[in-house]
Amino acid sequence: MPLPYRGRGPRLAGSRAVATSLPRATASSPRRAGRGAPPLSQTQRLTRRRHSSEQVPPEPEPPADFRSAKWLQERAGGDARASRQALPAGMSSRPRSPGQEEVVIPCASDNDSGSVDLQLTNLEDIKEGPNSSEFTDLDISDIPGPPPESFSCSFRYPTHQEPLSQAIIEKLIQSIQAVFNGELKGELEKLTFLRSLSSLSQTLSYDETAESFIHSHIANIVHILNVLVQEEASHSLFSPVCQEVFVTITDLSYQDVHLLFGSEDRAELFCLINKSVITLPSMRNLTQPQEIMPNGPCNSECLYRLTFQAFFEMLQSLVIKDPHLENLDAILKHMDPWLQSVEDHERERATASVAQVLKCLSSHLSLKPPLRFQRLGHLVAVMALLCGDPVKEVAEEAAEGTHYLLHITQRLKYITHDKENHQSLRRALKKCREFLELCDIKQFYSCPFRIAQVFEVFLNSNELCQFMMTTLDGLKNPRIQESAGELLITLVKNAASRFETVPEIMGVICAQLSVISQPRIRQQIINAVSLFISMPKYTDIVLSHLLCHPIPYDRHLAELWRSLEVKLPSTTWILWRLLRKLQKCHNVPTQEKMPYEAVAATDALYEVFVGNRLQAATFRLFPQLLMTLLIQIHHSIGLTMSDIAIPSGLYPEQEMSSEATPLSFAIQAIKTLLLRTLCWQEFNIMEKNKGWTLLERKDCHLQGVFLLANALREKNHYLARKVMYLLVPLLNRGNDEHKLTSAGFFVELLQSPVARRLPGIYSIARLKDWLHHGNNLFRILALRGLHNLVRHQEMKEDIRSLLPCILDSLCETDEEIVLLAIQILLRLVGTMDFTTLAAMMRTLYSLFGDVRPDVHRLSMVLFGASIKSVKYSDKKNIENQVLDSLVPLLLYSQDENDAVAEESRRVLTVCAQFLKWRLPQGVYCKEPWYIKPTEARTVCKFFGKKCKGKINILAQTLMYSKNAKLPIRRSAVMFVGLLSKYTDRSELRMKGTDWIEDDLRGLLQDPEPSLRVIASQALYQVQKVRAEPEPEQTVCWLRKLMGCLPT
Repeated sequence: MPLPYRGRGPRLAGSRAVATSLPRATASSPRRAGRGAPPLSQTQRLTRRRHSSEQVPPEPEPPADFRSAKWLQERAGGDARASRQALPAGMSSRPRSPGQEEVVIPCASDNDSGSVDLQLTNLEDIKEGPNSSEFTDLDISDIPGPPPESFSCSFRYPTHQEPLSQAIIEKLIQSIQAVFNGELKGELEKLTFLRSLSSLSQTLSYDETAESFIHSHIANIVHILNVLVQEEASHSLFSPVCQEVFVTITDLSYQDVHLLFGSEDRAELFCLINKSVITLPSMRNLTQPQEIMPNGPCNSECLYRLTFQAFFEMLQSLVIKDPHLENLDAILKHMDPWLQSVEDHERERATASVAQVLKCLSSHLSLKPPLRFQRLGHLVAVMALLCGDPVKEVAEEAAEGTHYLLHITQRLKYITHDKENHQSLRRALKKCREFLELCDIKQFYSCPFRIAQVFEVFLNSNELCQFMMTTLDGLKNPRIQESAGELLITLVKNAASRFETVPEIMGVICAQLSVISQPRIRQQIINAVSLFISMPKYTDIVLSHLLCHPIPYDRHLAELWRSLEVKLPSTTWILWRLLRKLQKCHNVPTQEKMPYEAVAATDALYEVFVGNRLQAATFRLFPQLLMTLLIQIHHSIGLTMSDIAIPSGLYPEQEMSSEATPLSFAIQAIKTLLLRTLCWQEFNIMEKNKGWTLLERKDCHLQGVFLLANALREKNHYLARKVMYLLVPLLNRGNDEHKLTSAGFFVELLQSPVARRLPGIYSIARLKDWLHHGNNLFRILALRGLHNLVRHQEMKEDIRSLLPCILDSLCETDEEIVLLAIQILLRLVGTMDFTTLAAMMRTLYSLFGDVRPDVHRLSMVLFGASIKSVKYSDKKNIENQVLDSLVPLLLYSQDENDAVAEESRRVLTVCAQFLKWRLPQGVYCKEPWYIKPTEARTVCKFFGKKCKGKINILAQTLMYSKNAKLPIRRSAVMFVGLLSKYTDRSELRMKGTDWIEDDLRGLLQDPEPSLRVIASQALYQVQKVRAEPEPEQTVCWLRKLMGCLPT
């Protein structure tokens, strides 16, 4: 096997390693192997214990081991269970050639069945930490454990060895150099190389040449070891080479020469070693338990055990002198994939490896800042999850590792804690100790959520985040999903206030929901979100993250919104904060795009209402929710999703549904709100009267608001009152959409008796301001509000002060303003003084014949009411106005609009009563006059005689011959012809009839035949009256008689 030269050191010329001729370091043990000594066993050669059992100082009592003796013994037959049992006594040692000097490293006795933990407290170069005495002051006591089992640790401590001569060192260097320049063909050469390297490592502390050689050829050594491990990986169960590689690395590690850390090629070697050991087939799966090795018979089961024993020793040697925990961090990074392996035996070996590393580190912890171990939270979570592993052996290994990890964590936190927070650390330790005293230890280490309860008091915010992320990642693994769910809930409950990366956590949670199908696990995730969102510190953070998802929400996020499990005191807070997210968006200028958060919050409210988990809060915040959603509807009218400021990258792969609009989200939310708050009747009223359609249309939105407000006022007085009190301080806030919707709802609620309790500054004064608003909609709302308030008798006096503004509204072009003004005046007409009444009647007279039928009709209604309200003392002053109204009222009694005609007849009767006239029955005839000429002549005769000398009735009637309405023109022309017969002849001759005839001739060209006929008849009648001589003046018979008497 040619090996390419790698490394920086010089090559030694042409020497090659000879298998057994190389001298080896002789130990200073009294039982040193030599001439006359019993031959060493295969186990002793392979493990090459460095110190004899006689020189081992009394061991401290081992930490409590909560694994049964049977389990510990069975480890040998399992995956990673290196039981550290000796080989059978009859197994022969490796043969040696005569005359060769064998350098032997003293080993433990063959009956050593103890732990491989490196209890190296007597090493000269490993001192107690400077703060060790302070641990006692801080009351950092041992973590309680179960009673020790029969199994105990009996690893032998290394002792000082006699220095090697310079010649031997040179020979070792030459043999190693030869390998750099050559190749290793057989197993014996490989073992010789490795043992030479191991022996040379013992001289580094006192020989500069060896030290220089090793340090300058680390790259070569790493390369060769990499090649050896790759070659032996396929049959490592039946070859001691891998074990020798582990031992060599261990020996160099003791001398602070690390072959597995510091560069990319070293990390590759470490990764390869881990893979070669962890992926070995399970001992249970071996088809041939006994194999014949090239060097002689050997029990493969023992070799299997020894492989793991050497591997564990190698790992422990990496952390024995690791004051900054750099090596521990690297080990865990390499072990992490194997700890999560789907293969049980791989997971068990990785767990056992980590447990042994932690045990060794716990016994020899000597920390010095700066500490570079930044994965404590991740490690705690991994070990806790493994404690809940369904494989018993994995769980027990993890429990052992967790036990030692707790020791390490306590001391780690003492070293790194802020001296100013000394008391907080003391409290954490006390809490930890109290909890452990309350728990059964075996039960504690088998319950991941209890482990989380103990460890969380020591973890900082960054470590808590690691813990959380690792736990969330574990939710994807069906094997540990249940444990991960328990850990998640426990951690959030106990340490939620100390998280600083909640958005990242929420991101992982939302991603996990889409890949987890088990209902119980999904609910645990949702419960974790519920715990976060219920904490005021995180509520806005969680809401902001959840609102940054595509809408409509997919089924996973919809389920989250609908399934929030929050304690009653927190429900109102959460719903209020979500509502505030939406309300803040309404303050954005209307020229800008609607914020995406507004639409997302609306959809979220809908999902919350559907889930109905926050029902109590929904009832409590009903007024705010209702008004905010109504305002959102107003803002959303006419918008599509292209009008929304959607964050970039939110829809990278999917297009927004064309059916989804901001308006549709708001409508479905407000519908669901009504249903969830038991407003069934209000919902029904809206549906029957097409209220939802009215709300969706820009020109009818306020009509929908009025409808909903009146429905609520009629069917639910309690909620209506709550809404009114909410609106009082909010009416002048926000933009026009905000104000209009709020004001529309408010003015309808003024019909409620509760409105009487409102101070004038919140009702009359505000409505007065709106009367002068530049926006007609606000003026309409003001008049509508006054109309509702005037129903309350005690409010009339305050409203009278606004009469000038209301009267001015009669002249508006907006029909609704005029109608509302008339309706208000109808309620105030009885309280008006004569001057105001007369001015109003003149204005109303001008509205007779208005093209707007409702304005026309109501103006007559108010005119009639005004006549009735005139006091007796003022009747003479108003008589002329009443007389002037007779002709219009009489003519409009023939209007094609039945309501207008009927109202004209009614008001005409009021006028006749005022004048103390008795109208002929023809006035009340509903048939057109041209059909009933007799009734028409009777009416004309009556009015001609009654008005004679009072008003120019003929001229007034002729004015209506030009009216836009055909029935009015026809009636006016017919009336002119009939009236001419009852007009004062002398007056008619004095003024002439030309002006009448000219108007009538113009009507002869009218396209309507009936009007031409009637105009012709009227013209004839006028001309006839003009042609007839004035009748002679008659003298009464008494006068004639007197004239005949003689003078």
